Amino acid sequence: MHIPVNGHPLYAYTGGKPFNPAQPTVVFIHGVLNDHSVWALQSRHLAHHGYNVLAIDLPGHMRSAGAPPASVEEAAATVLALLDAQGIERAALVGHSFGSLIALQAAANAPARVSHLALVGTAFPMKVSPALLEASVSAPEKAIHMVNVFSHSTLCPPHASGGAGGTWLPGASRALMRRVLASNRQANVFHTGFKACDSYAGGEQAMRAVQCPTLLLIGRHDQMTPPKAARALAAHAAPGVPVQQVQVNAGHSLMTEAPDEVLHALTRFLAA
Repeated sequence: MHIPVNGHPLYAYTGGKPFNPAQPTVVFIHGVLNDHSVWALQSRHLAHHGYNVLAIDLPGHMRSAGAPPASVEEAAATVLALLDAQGIERAALVGHSFGSLIALQAAANAPARVSHLALVGTAFPMKVSPALLEASVSAPEKAIHMVNVFSHSTLCPPHASGGAGGTWLPGASRALMRRVLASNRQANVFHTGFKACDSYAGGEQAMRAVQCPTLLLIGRHDQMTPPKAARALAAHAAPGVPVQQVQVNAGHSLMTEAPDEVLHALTRFLAA
């Protein structure tokens, strides 16, 4: 469905279920050059097991209008405005990569409004190499290839028989990234997202401000956001705030490489 947020329609996938104010809500936030579909399994399962689901396309991405967020802080404000627009007092936030920084900052900005915080494939700082930043402008196809090489582990070999059910996961990811990039002819959402990740400086301060249970879901073979960078962020949690770290056999694209493990980790965390 489309929800008016900051004067523009923001798309949110609901898992095929109508919004029920009596149920808890989970907001899923994607990473750079992705959209709501990267959460297909997890969002649909939760929608059919007692949760409201809002798996969003960030502004300027795919089905959502408006300018793409130029900073983590701007995107976090959009997430909180989404809660306002839907009349949601508290929600769980689940973010992947760039989306994890957005979820973290939103939880820091409004601690009382976030019941659970799940950071998937996260790191701080989330620096992007100058070569990749430059390629996202001058040679986006090359940059898409580079991202996919580093986003998928050796458990996902680059041939059709390596993917679940015959699906070639790196190929599917590249196709999605091309579609997302082509969905906005006014702005380069690839470079804008990477620049926002690279420029974000508030991670440690935000982590100290979070007051809800927090899950760090880490890919054991993640080369984009290495496990040690996620653990370093966890060390800045405020005293008394429960923080879990769960590691799965995957690279950076955890939700597609290890969909069941990610789902199980999220369902256990949200039910606690």
